[in-house]
Amino acid sequence: MRIVKLNENTKKDLLSDLLKRSPNSYGEYESAVSAIVNDVKNRRDAAVFEYTKKFDKADINKDNIKVTEEEIKEAYDTIDPSLLDVMRKALINIRDFHQKQVTNSWFDAKPDGTILGQKVTPLEIAGVYVPGGKAVYPSSVLMNIVPAKVAGVDKIIMTTPPGADGKVCASTLVAAKEAGVDEIYKVGGAQAIAALAFGTESVPKADKIVGPGNIYVALAKKAVYGHVSIDSIAGPSEILVLADETANPRFVAADLLSQAEHDELASAILVTTSEKLANEVSKEIDGFLKELSRRAIIEKSLENYGYALVAESLEDAIAAANEIASEHLEIVTKNPFEVMTKIRNAGAIFIGEYSSEPLGDYFAGPNHVLPTNGTARFFSPLSVDDFVKKSSIISYSKEALEKIHKDIIQFATSEELTAHANSIKVRFED
Repeated sequence: MRIVKLNENTKKDLLSDLLKRSPNSYGEYESAVSAIVNDVKNRRDAAVFEYTKKFDKADINKDNIKVTEEEIKEAYDTIDPSLLDVMRKALINIRDFHQKQVTNSWFDAKPDGTILGQKVTPLEIAGVYVPGGKAVYPSSVLMNIVPAKVAGVDKIIMTTPPGADGKVCASTLVAAKEAGVDEIYKVGGAQAIAALAFGTESVPKADKIVGPGNIYVALAKKAVYGHVSIDSIAGPSEILVLADETANPRFVAADLLSQAEHDELASAILVTTSEKLANEVSKEIDGFLKELSRRAIIEKSLENYGYALVAESLEDAIAAANEIASEHLEIVTKNPFEVMTKIRNAGAIFIGEYSSEPLGDYFAGPNHVLPTNGTARFFSPLSVDDFVKKSSIISYSKEALEKIHKDIIQFATSEELTAHANSIKVRFED
């Protein structure tokens, strides 16, 4: 792992490197994605079935695109019972956390007949995309479905690519059923996003699409945004560990590697005030690499986007963490809660040496769908709020409007919107 002194130049170079991983940097794929999206929009089911045959080698048609109860029962018979038990424990934590995010409609009535408020309404249909193939993550199934369920969404539909045999991974099906999915369809890639965005003869149109995917999925979500809402255009995974000399180098090394194994584009960054710790972490990483199964991916990830930045002071380290705005931020310092109060930008913050990142991925309860590529500066984790919409409520009595009607007329007239002014004036004509 490269160890460099933290200064304005090294920070600038790092931020430049990290931005190269953004889906917005892969414009050469956009034309291919756009062609698929438009084809599905125009030819609907026929295009979906053709792309599924082409990319997933599966013979899918209107009779077998929807997962049946028999297929779900078979998945339950197949899955390891101990894994199912763990899923159910995690579900309790995830559900409990998200139930605390629920907001209710509110109304403020005044004696003069004025009523103002906000009406909170769940979305009607939410579409959840789940990757297939080598990337099977039942934990993400739980994280995307549960907040929609807690929000009160009427119908939650899931799409996921089938194998060549036309089947869906058992753990994916079981996780979806446990979380409360309503319908599951066997379609993946950009064609699945287009099907959810526009609807086909078989796949219902969704109001919002959430869930992770490869570059084609990310660009397809970008292409359909506006026709439908999306959660975000996610980039590769990332972790930043903010540590001082009190940190355990073995723990820090293990946590950095937990994200580096995701993808060759994943980033793992240590920002520390201790050069000694940086060197010890680097040695621990070398030791772990000899025994980890995804060594080739990890080595490539660290070669491209692995850094140990040595800061002059804790204040400089905190400033760097805020500028990088990492998806996952671990704070392993002498006074981690004090440091946490100075963090402005991070998707999820893990405090203390026993709060490692995988705790959040699988079990603690907060959502693991997080902003990436510096977007934690203005985006938040997936939540119940993503599955509701808010309408303003305005009701005035004649007496309440009469008190301020001349003010409104003056404001509208100043903007030369005479029809606006007239709409108020006609109510108080002699």
